[in-house]
Amino acid sequence: MSSNTKTDTKETTSSSTSKESKKRLPDFSQSVKLKYVKLGYHYLMSHLVTLCLLPLMSVILIQASQMKAQDIQELWAHLQYNLLSVIAISAILALGSTLYIMTRPTSIYLLDFSCYRPPNHLTVHFQKFIHHSTLTGDFLPSSLDFQRKILLRSGLGEETYLPEAMHSIPPRPSMAAAREEAEQVMFGALDNLFANTRVKPKDIGILVVNCSLFNPTPSLSAMIVNKYKLRGNVKSFNLGGMGCSAGVIAIDLAKDMLQVHRNTYAVVVSTENITQNWYFGNNKAMLIPNCLFRVGGAAILLSNKSSDKRRAKYKLLHVVRTHKGADDKAFRCVYQEQDDAGKTGVSLSKDLMAIAGGALKTNITTLGPLVLPISEQLLFFLTLVVKKLFNAKMKPYIPDFKLAFDHFCIHAGGRAVIDELEKNLQLLPLHVEASRMTLHRFGNTSSSSIWYELAYTEAKGRMRKGNRVWQIAFGSGFKCNSAVWEALRHVNPSPKNPWEDCIHKYPVEIA
Repeated sequence: MSSNTKTDTKETTSSSTSKESKKRLPDFSQSVKLKYVKLGYHYLMSHLVTLCLLPLMSVILIQASQMKAQDIQELWAHLQYNLLSVIAISAILALGSTLYIMTRPTSIYLLDFSCYRPPNHLTVHFQKFIHHSTLTGDFLPSSLDFQRKILLRSGLGEETYLPEAMHSIPPRPSMAAAREEAEQVMFGALDNLFANTRVKPKDIGILVVNCSLFNPTPSLSAMIVNKYKLRGNVKSFNLGGMGCSAGVIAIDLAKDMLQVHRNTYAVVVSTENITQNWYFGNNKAMLIPNCLFRVGGAAILLSNKSSDKRRAKYKLLHVVRTHKGADDKAFRCVYQEQDDAGKTGVSLSKDLMAIAGGALKTNITTLGPLVLPISEQLLFFLTLVVKKLFNAKMKPYIPDFKLAFDHFCIHAGGRAVIDELEKNLQLLPLHVEASRMTLHRFGNTSSSSIWYELAYTEAKGRMRKGNRVWQIAFGSGFKCNSAVWEALRHVNPSPKNPWEDCIHKYPVEIA
């Protein structure tokens, strides 16, 4: 009896629940995935002009198909009577086309790039790093413990590289050792670049080198001119003190030079020097660069020759530069100075991430209209209007940059930098994989890190024709700079890609 009662109760409950569920409206968020709605909206707005023109073209074609031979004769006679007007309009069109062709910016192509891979004997494990730091006798126990914690939390792996001078006990940070490091990195990258592209050094018309903390006399660019016997009229530049974002600045300078000097090649070399810039003090703000910065460098070959488009990997679309140096906090957030004991190092401010966020906001505000589809721009504009007119307490709309770019090369400055950009730009783990793996495998190689990341993407076989790449870097000053490239073909990794013998191990899980 009791069992029958329970059964009846269950049936009654289930029937009443089913009736209620029929009365309720379906849960829209469950029945329709909102991301597909957004993609549909994006597609509609992106092809709005085409969709509007289709009816117009249809009407014109219908009218043209209904024309008779007599109608065509009358139209031709009308044109003959207005011959002067036809000639004038044709001349204006020809002149306008000529002016457009002559004044439009020259396309800049990236033929190839090469990242330096140091020899294995320069690998530095965490235990070796702390052991050598202890043997120098310069660091207090608290400073050693601080560096150990930074290493464990940094996102760096056990296979990054330090220069030869820092493997010696005691270290020998001399001018000769610093020159030796610079030569190994720059010449190693350039030798591979010239071999892969088969471009002769004598054909290089423009040379731009950037290295923030090592600027000897003769300059690094002069060292390259001497090594490869570049021609006497080469336009050479040496950028110093511009931080980790100087690689994009160097690309921008080379681009401007290629607009002026036609039919030539430009080489950009981005590197940093560790040997003479190691900090041997106990100021914690200055110890962080010791734990993050590692040996690395990249050489990039650019061309403005239209004939090079067929063999080029990428085309440069945009460069956007943001400088916050007018603000005192931003100016001093990455600052080279001496500590109380007179030892020189680079100090990182606690406000660094906040300042970087402000610089990023300014940069993407300028970059957005250049790259974002009209759908995202309209959403951003409407949100701004509603907020201003109605004083609504609503969060600002963050444009979806995943609709504009296929690959992201975020400067591997540290784990916190990558985490913040992944969060603020609402990226997926796949989008920041190249940055995280570069930080893990090579450390912070300063301005060249964005090229190790692009090499990672190529080594993974992910670069397809038409894909867009966003390189974004931060540097002292304070600066945030962006470069946008478009792949001109399915890009395969070049010989001696820095990832070629270890790409199968990546991605790795970072604790």
